[in-house]
Amino acid sequence: MSTWLLVWILASGFAIALVCVCLAFLVSHMLQLIRAARRFQEEVTPLANDISRGSNRASQRVSNLPTPGKGRSG
Repeated sequence: MSTWLLVWILASGFAIALVCVCLAFLVSHMLQLIRAARRFQEEVTPLANDISRGSNRASQRVSNLPTPGKGRSG
């Protein structure tokens, strides 16, 4: 086996190992991001629901207010 072939095999093996390490870090960070997004959703959903309920109550109160000009004789 020639020296150049051995160098190419070693360089290719090193490059493949480096790509595998980078891929492992990428998967790890992706899993961390997914966990953080789930935790964020769990913490924000109750607050968003409270805001939505408050908005609905305010809308109902406004719709129950008498409109100006109605009920008066001109």
